[in-house]
Amino acid sequence: MQFRIFPIIFSLLVLSACAVEPIPIEYGKDACTFCKMNIVDQQHAAEIVTKKGKAFKYDCIECMLNDLKAKNEAEIELFLVNTYDSPKSLSDALKSTFLISEGISSPMGENLTAFKDIATAKSTKDEKGGELYDWRQLKIKFTSK
Repeated sequence: MQFRIFPIIFSLLVLSACAVEPIPIEYGKDACTFCKMNIVDQQHAAEIVTKKGKAFKYDCIECMLNDLKAKNEAEIELFLVNTYDSPKSLSDALKSTFLISEGISSPMGENLTAFKDIATAKSTKDEKGGELYDWRQLKIKFTSK
């Protein structure tokens, strides 16, 4: 009887180990996959999670975009960013709005910030200046560099 249970338990363990979900960033402890700096900024951090569940953490969105040039996008399940209007929580980068503005500095100097809410992004742009992008436009901008 116990030999029949073993394959079921083993299967459940394997499936749970491969969960594709965000891995919380430990600010002040985790290092950026791309530049190796400590991740401390709770408004600009980012994360990629592969289809196999492996997470790559970044101190800022520009590091994630630069590292993306060396990755196979077909293997990536989640693109996540911290946002200006909801710091410390990871949001879907594909649904975010991005602002490049000298009025808001980011860790690597690209002045790139994500917003969960487009209205907040627009009002922040009006206040601080800059240019708004969606995910597709932002990727084009960074891959052309």
